[in-house]
Amino acid sequence: MKVALDISAVTCGDIDFTPFEELGEVVLFNEPTREELYALAAGIDAIIVNKVPVDRELLEHAPKLRYVGLFATGYNNIDLQACRERGIVVANVPAYSTNAVTQHVFALLLSLMGKVPEYAASVQKGDWIRSKAFCYFPWPTYEISGKTFGIIGYGSIGRSVAKVADAFGTRVIVNTRTVPSDCPYELVSKKTLFRTADVVSLHCPLTDSTAKLVNASTLAMMKPTAYLINAARGGLVDEPALAQALNEGRIAGAGVDTISEEPMNPSNPLLKAKNCIITPHIAWTPHETRTRLVRIALSNLKAFLAGAPQNVVT
Repeated sequence: MKVALDISAVTCGDIDFTPFEELGEVVLFNEPTREELYALAAGIDAIIVNKVPVDRELLEHAPKLRYVGLFATGYNNIDLQACRERGIVVANVPAYSTNAVTQHVFALLLSLMGKVPEYAASVQKGDWIRSKAFCYFPWPTYEISGKTFGIIGYGSIGRSVAKVADAFGTRVIVNTRTVPSDCPYELVSKKTLFRTADVVSLHCPLTDSTAKLVNASTLAMMKPTAYLINAARGGLVDEPALAQALNEGRIAGAGVDTISEEPMNPSNPLLKAKNCIITPHIAWTPHETRTRLVRIALSNLKAFLAGAPQNVVT
């Protein structure tokens, strides 16, 4: 068996892929051109990708392909219909990054509410050395405890964020498309959530109905002291509208780990927006998380070869 692995977004040289070798010949690739990918596809039986598109055209160059795996949960880069037509099994890795994304949500929020970047930069500039007092606080900071924490989307990550927010002593409110039977928190409408939450944290999928969920209208509902956190999908946010709201002080701040176009375009209005912390889609990238991702992707492939596919998308 010949297996091709897309490692470009999964490792910086710190992940071991040798366990795949027990399955046969392994080819590692990193951001190939389409022509290189077509040549590679001609001889492979299985491919595991992260962001590389597996479309109908690629499949036409892969007559031996029987399995498409993902180093990811999302599979919008896979042409599922074309795979079905060819009898190709597609499997993803669900819920591998729940703890990591939850951690990053609060890293962003704590940085915003505690002004950690501002104070750290100030100390590095020598302000504390020059200070006549034992401390100084020109940037106001705020407690999370006692705030209302609004969560949009109540899947595995939304549930995890809710538990941590609860532990911080917040009042958790939830808006979700599918009403859960076991949610211990108050379920509210989107309008109520945007109007009452001190923190709005997005954890819903990007669909036609959720695209630009955060827009000029919903931002106008938010408190001027409220914060927005987006560690889900960039397309959930109307970025020019968010930048304008930040620059005009109509909300207190935003922390985003995903944007509408990645890598980031230099013209993105959030890049120069006030009180906006942007990280480069790294919520899922702790070493333990990526190790777990690769381990489950290997397990998926082994299950397929054993005739009992798991985590099958189609």
